[in-house]
Amino acid sequence: MPEPVDFVVVANRLPVDLVTDPDGGQRWQASPGGLVSAVAPALAGRRAAWVGWPGVPDAEPEPFTDDTVGDDVTLTAVALTADEIAAHYEGAANATLWPLYHDLVATPVYDRDWWETHRAVNRRFADAAATVAAEGATVWVQDYQLQLVPRMLREQRPDLRIGFFLHIPFPPVELFRQLPWRREVVDGLLGADLVGFHTPGGAANFRWLAERLCGAEVDDAPIALRSATGEVHLDGRTTHVGAFPISIDSAAFARRGADPATAERAHALRRELGDPTTLLLGVDRLDYTKGIEVRLDALGELFDAGRLDPADTVFVQVATPSRERVDAYRRTRDRVERTVGRINGDHAGIGRPAIHYVHRSLPPDELAALYLAADVALVTPLRDGMNLVAKEYVATRTDDSGDLVLSEFTGAAEELTAARLVNPHDLDGVAAAIADAVAGLGSEGSRRRMAELSAQVAEHDVAAWAEAFLAALGAPPA
Repeated sequence: MPEPVDFVVVANRLPVDLVTDPDGGQRWQASPGGLVSAVAPALAGRRAAWVGWPGVPDAEPEPFTDDTVGDDVTLTAVALTADEIAAHYEGAANATLWPLYHDLVATPVYDRDWWETHRAVNRRFADAAATVAAEGATVWVQDYQLQLVPRMLREQRPDLRIGFFLHIPFPPVELFRQLPWRREVVDGLLGADLVGFHTPGGAANFRWLAERLCGAEVDDAPIALRSATGEVHLDGRTTHVGAFPISIDSAAFARRGADPATAERAHALRRELGDPTTLLLGVDRLDYTKGIEVRLDALGELFDAGRLDPADTVFVQVATPSRERVDAYRRTRDRVERTVGRINGDHAGIGRPAIHYVHRSLPPDELAALYLAADVALVTPLRDGMNLVAKEYVATRTDDSGDLVLSEFTGAAEELTAARLVNPHDLDGVAAAIADAVAGLGSEGSRRRMAELSAQVAEHDVAAWAEAFLAALGAPPA
């Protein structure tokens, strides 16, 4: 067992997954999702550990290192059986907490057996973190799957400095109170020294629940962005609460966008798509929260009404596969693909589909070229904690061209106020915003808005996010 370390990240997944090739050989590959790029700045220059599940049932490799996060970070696997994955991850995390925290876009399932397994798995993560953390270490617990860990870890290791960050939205109090295990979750989070959310609203909701459900004393100070301005006092301890909107490596996206090779590929993509006058783009996980159906319906109506011409307007929808063993996700895919087929059937020309649908992940270089090629990005989630695609699109376009249609119900909307903000439940409003964005391309107003968005994203990058959170936690510098 490696020596205990002074900085520990605890996440549901390791930054790499164990995969088996067709010939039976095994190897590690980068895990899906953006958590690695978000947390990487906090790991730089530290001797650290990352505790997480290796991505397949029953795998329990010895601690190891990988280039994904660097040789100074020891990866410690938490083994889960297939039954535990089904109950903890697919069940309690993604069929109970995920829809509840996303404003009941789908109906949560409250299953007691799932929750018992979820609790046991959280305890296993806490045990692993307690083992690898040195005396007085900083432990940073990530996201909704592990909300019980801070309290469990605190009970074992009161010497630790514990932070928790929620990467998805925290729901309104009326919705959260549906959860049968509501007090357990709030109390679990109160084991941390600092609990971070994307928005002041989420932090305020949590503070209210801590008072009502756990009997905590709370202050009523306004919660400002990028600071731990809320306090919750319980059992002689203080938990700080703050809003820390997550971001991206803005400079890296800007460099890729300014690379001549990216520009060349962007021009090639437009040629491959038939040289449309206007190229619209959506990039999402294929998730029922992302509002893909909303933007498709809006485009279909714009085509039907003649407000957009399918002969010179093309929409590319990249829909990355997501949680395909969960019924709600399979149903979402079916609805999206039927809608794409219907609109293309009504409006596509021979060899010129109005909508190009891509159901797979794209490499970063190809995604950057799409961002550069697209005139308008459509980001219309019904609910989203942040949505980094909006920031990636803005950061990649270094010439202030383009436009962004953005849902009000994303964390990004609180920062990217110069975007064309829409209510994704208002189909007429979404359609009008798309039409206005297309009509205004290249105008002074459009360029001014994109310049404002670019400045915001460049200033508040992911390194600043990690630095602000860890400074509020009181973690020693790297």
